[in-house]
Amino acid sequence: MLLQPPDGSNDEAMLAARMASGDEQAFVTLFRRYQGPVYRFVRQMGGSADTAEDVTQEVFIALMENSGRFDAERGSLKVYLYGIARNLLRRQIRKQTTHPEVDLDQLLETAPAASAAADALADLERAEALTSLRRAIVSLPPHYREVIVLCELHELRYEDAALIVNCPLGTIRSRLSRARRVLARRCLVETAAPAHDGAPCPPRRCLA
Repeated sequence: MLLQPPDGSNDEAMLAARMASGDEQAFVTLFRRYQGPVYRFVRQMGGSADTAEDVTQEVFIALMENSGRFDAERGSLKVYLYGIARNLLRRQIRKQTTHPEVDLDQLLETAPAASAAADALADLERAEALTSLRRAIVSLPPHYREVIVLCELHELRYEDAALIVNCPLGTIRSRLSRARRVLARRCLVETAAPAHDGAPCPPRRCLA
């Protein structure tokens, strides 16, 4: 069953059609619009900086060479590009003998900044909590990590995530629910570890 086209899909379809006809400016517009999100998605999925650059470049080469494959009735162009990026990254990882480099600072870039009125202790506790969450996300199996990255960090709809992952909507819901429980458990385990002075760390809220 086809999904209803999201807002902006007509503009994307028009730009994709212009690009297919050789309009270089249309490609530049789409590249500027989506290069950043695609790059961040690959980094947050565990790709190194070099891998993210390579995959992002390949994504837009694929878009340019196969622009006719984009169907605005099935989802947004962002969803289409994320799907390409996911497949390319999976191929890259399969070729590697070791786990790809992970830059924890690239995770949770969209997390809200600490309030200017927060005191130093609150800022420290928040930083520690984010570090615990970042580590927990990186440690998730790929099929759990990708739904967290897509639905929580990139705030995509479950329907869009299902298109990207190519699985039923119910699978996305169940994986996300399971991933949230695993994250909560791992964050609680880490924050419950004794502090340097021997006192337990106060519990902190993990990803709900």
